Amino acid sequence: MRLDGLGNPVTVEDPRTLEGIEDFVEGFLAYEQRAEHIIATAAAAPDCCIANAYAGMLWMLLEAPEAPQRAASYLAATERTAATATRREQMNVALLRAWVGDDMPQAIGLAQQIAGEFPQDLAVVKLHQYFDFNRGNFTGMLHSALRVREANKDVAYIHGMTAFAYEQCHLLDQAERSAHRALELRRKEPWAQHALAHVYLTRGQIEDGAWFLESVTDTWTGLNSFMVTHNWWHLALFYLSQGREGDVLSLYDQHCWGVLKTYSQDQVGAVSLLARMELAGIDVGDRWQDLGTYLRARVNDTVQPFLTLQYLYGLARATLPEADQLLQATRARAGTAPQFVRAAWAEVALPAAEGLMAYVRGDFAAARRQLGAALPRMSETGGSHAQRDLFEQILLDARIRSGDLNLAQQQLELRRSVDRLSVPINSALAKIYDALDLPSEAQRARARIEE
Repeated sequence: MRLDGLGNPVTVEDPRTLEGIEDFVEGFLAYEQRAEHIIATAAAAPDCCIANAYAGMLWMLLEAPEAPQRAASYLAATERTAATATRREQMNVALLRAWVGDDMPQAIGLAQQIAGEFPQDLAVVKLHQYFDFNRGNFTGMLHSALRVREANKDVAYIHGMTAFAYEQCHLLDQAERSAHRALELRRKEPWAQHALAHVYLTRGQIEDGAWFLESVTDTWTGLNSFMVTHNWWHLALFYLSQGREGDVLSLYDQHCWGVLKTYSQDQVGAVSLLARMELAGIDVGDRWQDLGTYLRARVNDTVQPFLTLQYLYGLARATLPEADQLLQATRARAGTAPQFVRAAWAEVALPAAEGLMAYVRGDFAAARRQLGAALPRMSETGGSHAQRDLFEQILLDARIRSGDLNLAQQQLELRRSVDRLSVPINSALAKIYDALDLPSEAQRARARIEE
């Protein structure tokens, strides 16, 4: 019996196996590529229960229809070896079994139980937050972090997890303090950096956010594709607000797209950034077509509603017929999803999908109706509020294009109350005030662009 880096007992004797386990645990928490070493570790140690459990979890994080099948052999290996494992390891096996079987209430319940009994099992706490994030339970994310924070007070990762949960609950001061505590313990803590970027974005501190992310790019080494592309994505949002069109395009080409083009999170980050650039009036050239070639594999992918909506939008913008097929798959999923998530699919994701398709195809009145109906509950589909803001922007553009300028003016001024000098917001306001015959307000909007 040995201890992992967080102090959890593990049933392993071979130091090489322990090294692979520790690479997974800390790599998972730190968003580092070394977490992937667990696949080779499990292959070399078929009798190690926890190594195989972690390998199965890694495959489930693929976020793809084939993930449960990929995880199944590792689950089978854990079943053969669980009798000699510790209680914590056995509970991790049960969690994996529930997850592979798409029994998310059971998986979430087990994650809560494991963290309650073994508060240093931060990999499970991280998974618990992931499960809650994907269903929009942000207070649940905060609770799962706070209940184990004292037991891990000198571990940077728990403060990063707490910071992001606070931010998603709109508790920005607490989020900022937690993020800084994480960074005091470990400057290279990308999730804490990411949480702080969220704080700056939510407050409209665009200059501060851009400066901060630029100051920590040297630490973005050895990260997995999601984390490195996503932090660059956040920097691109600050540049977009500043009107730095060339820099945003460069970030997309050099850092936000191309690291792992087949991975779910890389794909939706690219969809989201391309869409935002277009909404800001930037010509993105043939980038939709390049992205679309990789999205075609998502034609029947309804693993998570938040991901599906962005796959659909990207396929539609690339004018690929697979967009219609994915829309049909979304309709089917709305009627067959497990009860735990059926309302999110039927009452939120489906109308949003219909609205996105209508928008891309120029039926802006229908897009306005369908997206407007879905948006108040969009958090149920998952994603952060910064990510879901894409759908707000598309709805806003649908209102402008359908001639609903009064409501568009209201929405834009509310957005400007947070991001006062935003170039895209003030550019849109100038055009609307011109159309509404309010030249003095149009002039003020254009003047703000020059500040």
